[in-house]
Amino acid sequence: MAPHTRFLTVPAIRLGAIGFDAVKQIVLARIEKRPPRLNLAAYPYLPQTSVRTTLATDYAVLLSGSLA
Repeated sequence: MAPHTRFLTVPAIRLGAIGFDAVKQIVLARIEKRPPRLNLAAYPYLPQTSVRTTLATDYAVLLSGSLA
């Protein structure tokens, strides 16, 4: 892997964004000297995500092997 490619893809992997569009956005942000803004609204074909704080009961379900 070329050094400049590694320089650009390592941040993408750290962000969990390994697709071409995400790497492209990170490259443009680096060129424009701004933080990357990965807007998932621009990609309606991707599944919607739901992020929340993990509760202790979530771990209890995992440990018990049952589904809530």
